[in-house]
Amino acid sequence: MTHAELEAICVAAAEAGAERLRTLFGKPREIARKGRVDLVTDADRASEERVLALLRERAPGVAILAEESGEIGKGDLRFIVDPLDGTTNYAHGIPLFTCTVAAEVEGVPVAGCTIDPMRDETYRAHRGGGAFLNGARLRVSRAAHLIDSVVCTGFPYEKGESLGELMAAFGRFTGAAQGTRRLGSAALDLAYVAAGRLDVFYEKGLAPWDLAAGIVLVEEAGGVATRYDGSRADPAGGEVVACTPALATEVRGILAESRARPWQP
Repeated sequence: MTHAELEAICVAAAEAGAERLRTLFGKPREIARKGRVDLVTDADRASEERVLALLRERAPGVAILAEESGEIGKGDLRFIVDPLDGTTNYAHGIPLFTCTVAAEVEGVPVAGCTIDPMRDETYRAHRGGGAFLNGARLRVSRAAHLIDSVVCTGFPYEKGESLGELMAAFGRFTGAAQGTRRLGSAALDLAYVAAGRLDVFYEKGLAPWDLAAGIVLVEEAGGVATRYDGSRADPAGGEVVACTPALATEVRGILAESRARPWQP
């Protein structure tokens, strides 16, 4: 399959999951815990069922990695699924969440789609084909200095010894940037960087399904998506710095300083 064909499958699958999320939003939920603060709802499972059914219909036998179902099959081509990114928001009635589906080849994401069901916004991209929001071409912002930028981040479920580094970085960006945000959906944050709504997004402790589609979106929109050390981001890497090319060095410098000099309570 071509990258464009893979993108079309990702879009169809994400649409199937997003429709289910939209229908169930605001209704009584069954909520369970996967960890101390890591939630899963019946909406996660219902969305994933729809996504997986579509993928099996359109790409039978292709490997899948899904947040709730885990790894299904093996192969160089694999779909990566987060049926509900922003579960905590969803469970609390906060309308900031997405359904996101990506395709990777030999570990490199080549196509993806992230849908915000509550705003009817479909972000889609494939390698060499550009990034789009509801048919309109996306470009990252022109921000070249942090003082003119909105910086977004998230915090991992298990903070542990990294809390000092996380708080140091957040504090430094709060002082250096025009504004800081924490939206609660990494997939949406990455889509917003691609759309130029956010200028920077950084986070550690991420899963492949948080990252895969967003990496393609940001890069196809002219942005950079790296690890904290500047190497290229990948779904298995667990972390990302996504921003305009002009901001990359300054952003990574603050992150390095925060790691070397963490916040002390």
